[in-house]
Amino acid sequence: MRADRLVAALLVLQARGSVTAAELATELEVSVATARRDLEALSTAGIPVYSQPGRGGGWQLLGQARTNLSGLNESEARALFLLLGPSATKAPETRSALRKLLRALPETFRAEAAAAADSIVIDAQGWGQTPSPRPEWVELLQTAVIRRRVVRIRYAGRTSGQGERSVAPWGLVDKDGLWYLIAGTDRGRRTFRVDRIQEATLTAEEAARPDDFDLQQAWDEVVDGVEDRRSQVSADVLVADRLAPVVLDQFGRNGAAVGRDGDRTRLRIAAHTARSVAEQLAGFGAAVQVLEPEAVRAELASIGAELVRAHGLVADGPSL
Repeated sequence: MRADRLVAALLVLQARGSVTAAELATELEVSVATARRDLEALSTAGIPVYSQPGRGGGWQLLGQARTNLSGLNESEARALFLLLGPSATKAPETRSALRKLLRALPETFRAEAAAAADSIVIDAQGWGQTPSPRPEWVELLQTAVIRRRVVRIRYAGRTSGQGERSVAPWGLVDKDGLWYLIAGTDRGRRTFRVDRIQEATLTAEEAARPDDFDLQQAWDEVVDGVEDRRSQVSADVLVADRLAPVVLDQFGRNGAAVGRDGDRTRLRIAAHTARSVAEQLAGFGAAVQVLEPEAVRAELASIGAELVRAHGLVADGPSL
């Protein structure tokens, strides 16, 4: 858009003081004629931009005229560029915005800000995992959140089957590649997995959002509720010290070291059922000893028996 280019042209002049139309064209990736028209438009708009003819001439921003679009201090600028830099490698709009913001910074901040933008690459894909495509409806839902518009969705719930409903989108959350929509409904606030949305239509109806709604707080409440449901059954286990970090990593926030027993570490772990606890421990074999509860020990024994039956094994080796 031309307005974007005019702002960018002004920021270039602010940073350099003087440029030729050819230099500005290269910087903004436009033709020389377009760059010259943009400079003339700035001058016509009353901004003190003047052309200097002849050798060594160009366009100048006179006096102390400046546009301050950032208002950032040094640490804020560095933090912002650390955050935006990784996403700018894949998003042209972010890359363009980053360039404009960099020009708006005081000259003493620019080197560190530019270095911060290039200092981090984020690879959200776990080792051995297949990349997950971004859900189809994310952009439409982002638009609905920003514009405060009701969305009509057809949603396939995990247990309730498919159904249509109108929702007021309040915010989106990207959790390790899984997208969630937090929205207002006729039954209050609800959370929807975006990859379960079968169809979405943006309507012209205005969506109400509570004045005191805080997306981070709402998501924290969702996470706490999910984790509470995932930790209904706890178990105490003994593992070798070297395996303790591996088991704790398997259970995440639902695992903790609670003591020692000889040369082994005692852990307390939890999941939503005794069967789930046993399934997550089964891969460690005899390296993990379950102390309690008996329900988890019974589920482990059941899994072992199932494996024996499934693979046709006997104590002395494969059956014939």
